Amino acid sequence: MTHPAPIHVIGGGLAGSEAAFQIACAGVPVVLHEMRPIRKTEAHSTDGFAELVCSNSFRSDDWENNAVGLLHEEMRRAGSLILKAADQEKLPAGGALAVDRDRFSAEVTRQLEAHPLITVAREEIAGLPPPEWDSVVVATGPLTSPALSKAIQGLTGEGELAFFDAIAPVIHAESIDETIAWRQSRYDKVGPAGTGADYINCPMEKAEYEAFIDALIAGEKTSFKEWEATTPYFDGCLPIEVMAERGRETLRFGPMKPVGLADPRKQFHRPWAVVQLRQDNALGSLWNMVGFQTKLKHGEQARVFRMIPGLANAEFARLGGLHRNTYLNSPKLLDQNLRLKADPRLRFAGQITGVEGYVESAAIGLLAGRFAAAGRLGKPSAPPPPTTALGALLDHITGGHLGVQAEPGIAPRSFQPMNINFGLIPITEAPTHDAEGKKIKGKDRGFAKKRATARKAIADLTVWLAADDPAKAAAE
Repeated sequence: MTHPAPIHVIGGGLAGSEAAFQIACAGVPVVLHEMRPIRKTEAHSTDGFAELVCSNSFRSDDWENNAVGLLHEEMRRAGSLILKAADQEKLPAGGALAVDRDRFSAEVTRQLEAHPLITVAREEIAGLPPPEWDSVVVATGPLTSPALSKAIQGLTGEGELAFFDAIAPVIHAESIDETIAWRQSRYDKVGPAGTGADYINCPMEKAEYEAFIDALIAGEKTSFKEWEATTPYFDGCLPIEVMAERGRETLRFGPMKPVGLADPRKQFHRPWAVVQLRQDNALGSLWNMVGFQTKLKHGEQARVFRMIPGLANAEFARLGGLHRNTYLNSPKLLDQNLRLKADPRLRFAGQITGVEGYVESAAIGLLAGRFAAAGRLGKPSAPPPPTTALGALLDHITGGHLGVQAEPGIAPRSFQPMNINFGLIPITEAPTHDAEGKKIKGKDRGFAKKRATARKAIADLTVWLAADDPAKAAAE
C-alpha cells in the first residue's frame, strides 16, 4: 500500500502527542520531532511524551455540568489518545479526572512508539522547518525553544505574548500527619476511580490562617530579570502568595475554601480554611498541594508550608516553581484550520495557540491533527460546530475574541489564555418547568441550562464526527 507523504509534528507534549496520533489513525504517516533529551527545558524532568509538569489533574469529569468535563467526553468520542491514557491511569480524585503522571506519560509514549505510521525523531528543530516539509504541526508548547520562537516571531511580524505560570509542590505521603488531617472529597463526591474520601484535608482555624497569610506575604519570592518585570500572570494559575496579596480572604474563597468539608473527629466541625492534597501517583506515596502554585524561594516554601496543620514534618518530593510561557496572538495570526496565515503549511496546536490547561491543549492538538490529515488526503476539514466545547474553544482562539473586531474608537482587548468554560459555548435554553409542572428557579435553572447545552453539544458533535472521514477513522 502506498502512503501519502508524511506530516511533521514538532513537540511531544500533550498537543503534539494527540496531533500525531490523530494523523496516524487517519492513515497518514507522521514524523514526531521531540527535542528532549537532546535539549532540556526549564520545567520537564523526563524525555517521555505528554509529561505533566504542573498538576496531575485534568479537572472535572462531569460532562453534563462542567465545561471541561464536556470537553473530556467530546474528546473520548473523537478517539483521543490523551483521554484514553488518562482513563487507563486515573487515580481517586473526587469528581475530577487525575492520573498517575509517570504511568500516564509511559502509556502515551508506548502508544506512539508502537504505531506503525509514527516515526519518532529525537532532535531540536532550530528555526523554521525546511521548505520541503509542506505540512507541519507546531506543538512546541509554552516552553518553545528560543531559536524556533525567534523564527516564528520573525515570520509573523508579531511579538509573542508571555505570562508566568507556577508549579505546585508535591509531598511524600508518609510525612503527612493524618492524626490532624483527614480524608474526604468535597461534599463526599465520588468521581472517576474515587470513593468520596479522595483528598487529604489539612484544617486551619482563624488564628492559624491569619498567621499563614502573614508568612505567605512576607516570604522571600523569586526575583525577576529586568525584561520579565512587566510579564503578567495567567489568572488560572496564580501563585498562592499573589492571591494572598489581593486580599486576606481571597484564599478562603479560593483554593482554601472549607465548604463541603467537615472534620468527623470534631463532631463534623467545618474549619476556617482547608488546604487540600490530591493523590499524585498510583502508589499513593506522593500528594500534590491543590492550588498551591508558588514563586516562593525553595527554603521559604518548606518553612511556610510546614506551618499548615498536618504538614509540620512535610517532606517535599518536588517544590514549587515558576516559568515563563509564550503564546501567539492567534485570533490575528491563525485561520479556522489552525494554519498560520503568513505560511499556511504551518499549523499550530496546544498552549502556544492561547489555550490554557492540559485538556484544552490536547483538544487543539486533536483538531490540528485532524485538519492536517484531511488536508493531506484531499478531504474537507470543516471545524466542529461552535455549539460544542471543541468548536467553542477553536472559535475563541481563531477569531471569536473581542480583541479582533474592536469597535471604532475603542482599543481592542488583549488576547489572553483561556480555559474552556460555558461562557464560550452558546447556551441552550432548558425547560422552565420540571416533569411535575413546578417552575425551575435559581441555581437549578442554571444547572438545567448547562445540562441542555452539554446534551446539544454531544448531539452536534456526533453529527460532525459522522461527516468527517478522518475523524471516523481515528475513532475506530
